[in-house]
Amino acid sequence: MKSTLLASAMLAVGLVTALPAFTAKAPDTVRGNQPSDHEIKLVKVTPEYWRVILDHPPFNIFGPETIPQFNAVINQLESDPKVRVVVFESDVPGFFLTHYDFVPALTDTTGLKNGPTRLPPVPDMLIRLSKAPVVSIVKVRGRATGVGSELSLASDMRFASREKALFSQWEIGAALVPGGGPMARLPRMMGRGRALEVLLTGDDINGDLAERYGYVNRSFPDAKLDDFVDKLARRISRFDKQSIADIKKLVNENSLPPDQEIGQGWDAFIESVKRPAAQKNVKALMDEGLQVKPDVEVRLPYYTGKLDPVP
Repeated sequence: MKSTLLASAMLAVGLVTALPAFTAKAPDTVRGNQPSDHEIKLVKVTPEYWRVILDHPPFNIFGPETIPQFNAVINQLESDPKVRVVVFESDVPGFFLTHYDFVPALTDTTGLKNGPTRLPPVPDMLIRLSKAPVVSIVKVRGRATGVGSELSLASDMRFASREKALFSQWEIGAALVPGGGPMARLPRMMGRGRALEVLLTGDDINGDLAERYGYVNRSFPDAKLDDFVDKLARRISRFDKQSIADIKKLVNENSLPPDQEIGQGWDAFIESVKRPAAQKNVKALMDEGLQVKPDVEVRLPYYTGKLDPVP
């Protein structure tokens, strides 16, 4: 498949110069990532309790076509007079939400306007989610890589499957700097040393270790995760919306990084994707089958560990 590669890793990958075309044709039985206009489903369980279902098989890759779909959800969360709690979850087995799509033309991303925070769309939406007058909860079952990790960090509460959740800021393995704010958020959640371990190894963090490190609120046996999150969301949905908004606003003032810090991370990311080392590594991963072969997506730290050392 001849494609113009987007040399970027927005959040988990972002935007910048195009790489050489990825020309390895996938077998007919493995189509890999295919953009869709229906990657995000909004389910209103009640007027007060919503679910956002991430449904972009086979890998829940986040691409430029996902941005307006996600932004539509954020807009509704900010403006709806009744919603109090939203749960983000995946309908794709093995994947919560992964990295940015490397195949579309660069202009598909760079042509999008900055959001209300005056930052590019993805960091803009994550900041707005953190500040929305609604309780945001992620229920992670499967791989939360790059964008998936950053969505989790931007949400108010995180709950994970003990057996099936994997968190990763994988970017360092491709010579990239993460763009969605983990350098600003992780040290506030787990301390400097553990944050640097996550960011500088690019390795997987399973549900139990994520709980120990403060990456998530709690991890549960997989069979108990759904029931716990549903009961928690239903309980919160019964409470006064204005009080929820006021409590969250005051907590935010004492815990969220300034927007400027998120912006600085984005700038560092943009500079990283311009460098030859990142372009070489992303091309090598695409040649291995990134976005096409399940094994590469499932064992991404293994494949980044196989890349040639950066001189």
